[in-house]
Amino acid sequence: MAKKKIDLRDLSKEKHSGEHSHDDGHNHDNSDKTTLQMFLPAIISFTLLIIAIALDNWITQNWFNGWVRIVWYVAAYIPVGLPVLRDAFDSIRKSDFFSEFFLMSIATIGAFAIGEFPEGVAVMLFYAVGEVFQTLAVQRAKTNIKTLLDQRPDEVTVVKDNQSKTVKAESVEIGDVIQLKSGEKLGLDGELLSEKGSFNTAALTGESKPDSKEKGEIVLAGMINLNTVVQVKVTTAYKDSKLSKILELVQNATSQKAPTELFIRKFAKIYTPIVVLLAVLITVVPFFFVQDYTFSKWLYRALVFLVISCPCALVISIPLGYFGGIGAASKNGILFKGSNFLDVISTIKNVVMDKTGTMTEGVFKVQEVIMQPGFDEKTTLAMVNKLESQSTHPVATAIHNFVGEIDSKISLENAEEIAGHGLRANVNGKELLVGNFKLLDKFSIKYDLDPGSIVYTTIAIAYDNKFAGYLTIADSIKEDAQEAVSKLHDLNVKLTMLSGDKDNVVQLVAKKLGIDTAFGGLLPEDKVEKLKAIKSKNESVAFVGDGVNDAPVVALSDVGIAMGGLGSDATIETADVVIQDDKPSKIAMAINIGKQTKKIVWQNIILAFAVKAVVLVLGAGGLATMWEAVFADVGVALLAILNAVRIQKMKF
Repeated sequence: MAKKKIDLRDLSKEKHSGEHSHDDGHNHDNSDKTTLQMFLPAIISFTLLIIAIALDNWITQNWFNGWVRIVWYVAAYIPVGLPVLRDAFDSIRKSDFFSEFFLMSIATIGAFAIGEFPEGVAVMLFYAVGEVFQTLAVQRAKTNIKTLLDQRPDEVTVVKDNQSKTVKAESVEIGDVIQLKSGEKLGLDGELLSEKGSFNTAALTGESKPDSKEKGEIVLAGMINLNTVVQVKVTTAYKDSKLSKILELVQNATSQKAPTELFIRKFAKIYTPIVVLLAVLITVVPFFFVQDYTFSKWLYRALVFLVISCPCALVISIPLGYFGGIGAASKNGILFKGSNFLDVISTIKNVVMDKTGTMTEGVFKVQEVIMQPGFDEKTTLAMVNKLESQSTHPVATAIHNFVGEIDSKISLENAEEIAGHGLRANVNGKELLVGNFKLLDKFSIKYDLDPGSIVYTTIAIAYDNKFAGYLTIADSIKEDAQEAVSKLHDLNVKLTMLSGDKDNVVQLVAKKLGIDTAFGGLLPEDKVEKLKAIKSKNESVAFVGDGVNDAPVVALSDVGIAMGGLGSDATIETADVVIQDDKPSKIAMAINIGKQTKKIVWQNIILAFAVKAVVLVLGAGGLATMWEAVFADVGVALLAILNAVRIQKMKF
């Protein structure tokens, strides 16, 4: 069977042109053909073969012999054999002398040369049938990914000067206003202008529950408007939308090969020339050792050996297995950047996680404001609000929501973020510090309280080298966080929480969830040290966080998992795995998909090697015919393909 390189980058071409091409010299233009049309050459060949076998064995006649018989079998061979002969010729022109096409061509032409016409036709017939099943399996495996490509409409309704006009989505510019009717899909990312809206985000997150949005919130390409007509102001170009980035991520996923897949490819390149040499030796060597040596008998054994030796089951089913795993994951809102990460995540023994935005909602609310004597609360908070507007941290959002509109009269100078500490700037010629109490310690600001005695997350404020007061902010635990911890423990995964938040807050969250170990009050470099300590035990580690602030830890971990891929472009670029809907329960699902994918791949490897080894020995010894060879090649390949696509039907 022909080797198919499954390349998702062909999908966008297929959507419009209906064809796909692979770099193995074998072009498949089957997407516009019906199943009947794909099987038609095999049906013609099968009909002619059955008639020929009947005339040979069951129907008494005296005309089906000599050149008539040969021409009939050649006619049966041509519909299924000619495409393979053509591909064998093309691969030889590209200096690939030991392709599957070459093996099948030599084996079947050899069968004709020694008068085994029925078997020569049968081998190529079953090969052709297997080829069609393979194409159907690959097309089916692509379905989950292809649905993503269909999420964006080609046309959208733009409103200008109170006039609606339908235009190509690609031509829409940033700042244009799109009108979206109930049931329509959004074509580009934008900001909701209507007071409220309800959207189906299943295409992006795998989550079918409607997502309510309010005026000013971001809505993304691929979302479906569920209720009343809404208007959306475009904020991102068509090619730069979150969905475009997700599609690019998934389309490139198969370029990152798993070690097993890379090994099998290298193995096939070495293995195929060796079996061709062995087939030659099977034909020639017995001449020197066997008294009643018959050339046609030993050539037949060598041809059987060649048919058996085709590594189709491995070359096809293993990439298809990984591709199925990537498809199953994307269907559930989990994006793998490569099949290699499916392999790695299946062996994870430790999951190290951030707290804020990973196990908690990351939606902070200001609980209380404590100001020192001599500092006006309104004036101080206005300066804090202005400085926090420089940050995208959830804390900044909480302060903005609490204080209100930013005072444009306040001027900031030399504003900067100090990693792991907070923000600083000059306001009215005096230094303003907003962050944790470590920030105040760093700048030698004195304060008369114990930060450890405050339960909630604390934002300290200093102005003009004096402690001005603090805000307390609280976050809530995600509704499926408990389920996530339970599922990970069921997989025998150890959990560690690392956070820059106060230690007593971190310990409280860890205790509520049942997380094994937790450390709070950590700077980015402290997190790196903690992760190194875990890795020093020679155990695999996955880190779950935002993929941006924790970049050093993500780089050090075996697998970096980002929560909230829809919220951060940098997250998609940094992480190895992206969980689109922020649900920590998907961490266990990702590990489970990796385990099931690896299990199926190894089932196929063992099946293919076991059957081929047995039939190769039988073929070399003359105990296996072409029919057993067909099963060892096409039969095992079909079984492996069916096993590979099974993962897409699994519930995780």
